[in-house]
Amino acid sequence: MTRALTASLAAALIAAAGIAFVVGPQRPAARAVAVIGPAAAEESGAPIYYQDPDGKASYSLVPRKTPDGRDYRPVPAGADISFDDEQAAAPPPAATAGGERKIKYYRNPMGLPDTSPTPKKDSMGMDYIPVYEGEDSEDGFVKLSPGKIQRTGVKSEPAARRVIRTIVKAPGTIALDERRISVIAMRSESFILKVADVTTGSHVVKGQPLMEVYSPSVSSAAAEYLATITSKTTAGDVQYGRGSRQRLMNLDVPESAIAAIENSRTVPTSIAWTSPRDGIVLERNAIEGMRVQPGGVLFRIADHSMVWALIDVAERDLGMIAKGQPVTVKARSFPGREFAGKVQVIYPEINKETRTARVRIELQNPDLILLHDMYVDARIDTGSGEAALTVPESAVMDTGSRQAVFVDRGQGRLEPREVKLGNRGGGFVEVRDGLAEGDAVVVSANFLIDAESNLKAALKGFAEGAQQ
Repeated sequence: MTRALTASLAAALIAAAGIAFVVGPQRPAARAVAVIGPAAAEESGAPIYYQDPDGKASYSLVPRKTPDGRDYRPVPAGADISFDDEQAAAPPPAATAGGERKIKYYRNPMGLPDTSPTPKKDSMGMDYIPVYEGEDSEDGFVKLSPGKIQRTGVKSEPAARRVIRTIVKAPGTIALDERRISVIAMRSESFILKVADVTTGSHVVKGQPLMEVYSPSVSSAAAEYLATITSKTTAGDVQYGRGSRQRLMNLDVPESAIAAIENSRTVPTSIAWTSPRDGIVLERNAIEGMRVQPGGVLFRIADHSMVWALIDVAERDLGMIAKGQPVTVKARSFPGREFAGKVQVIYPEINKETRTARVRIELQNPDLILLHDMYVDARIDTGSGEAALTVPESAVMDTGSRQAVFVDRGQGRLEPREVKLGNRGGGFVEVRDGLAEGDAVVVSANFLIDAESNLKAALKGFAEGAQQ
């Protein structure tokens, strides 16, 4: 009992001493410096800093004058450029007579243009945010103040119709035109008596002698033909000599050799075999004195005046390639030279190792500088020549599965809108759905706008969740 009484008396003495310390006389305090916080400044309307009167990027925490004597402009908290200036200026939502607000709908918590008449959750499990009567009805818009637009560098450009020239670049090689290759082979057993001074890589012209050949079958057919055209009975009738002449042609005897037999009226011991076309000798197997069996290839000659460029186009670009599109080909051996052609054939197969498709272009080669298996680089112009609705590529925000743009509605209102895209080229992208010609779209700082809109939606959701 005595211990409890003693404790109570001590507590009373301490309380009395504290009151005396508070209300008792105090010494005059030193001069205090007034510091106004942002929250207090916003309530009192006091300036939080001072800015150059001409709007230049010159600021001061205390009153200041310009070199010409003008005062800096005070900036209150309500006029400061911040991410929440629109929220600070927005009027409070109206309440009903019973003190409860009526919910109009629920909006996406991440600022996406998606609403619901009933409560729901998004794909990440976040609750949709209720929107009450009296609040901003343009919740699908992002609103920016003029100061924020100027600071972030937001610029808009109208969607317009343009001709998109999409260039597909791909490597390739030069190949011979399969239709311009000739093979010289004997159709009967023969013997090579002499070979002309022609080697692999030599350029020959049509009708140039390549070798002299003796063939028993050719000599027999030549004798039969000569007997027919020199006979007194059948010489005047052309029909009798036609069969014998056709036999020589079936043995692939050159036309010049047949004409020589008709003019000389003698059977030659050897036949001069000539080149069937202009071209380069790719293969020479003829050797003097050798015996040749039917079908043996002696020469292979290719015409290089027209060649193919076989281009390997990536599988992702194959949908833009079509026959007839103009192509510019550059040879790596001749960097200053260009060859023009068109897409002739798109091969119906994909290389499973490289995931490329082969495209064939025919090229004129008058100087014969394009050689077989030479590396080249092709530029395929896939543009259709028709104008399409386009916007700058910088205006599109691509998430991988969705593409969107911000449409400028004026007075700082920006509407996010999903679009369907098409071809790209020259810094522009085709818009196939979602925009109309003349719609102003944001072409710079759109990612900052998107980040801010998501931040505002998240902060608003946290604030409303705390009130519940």
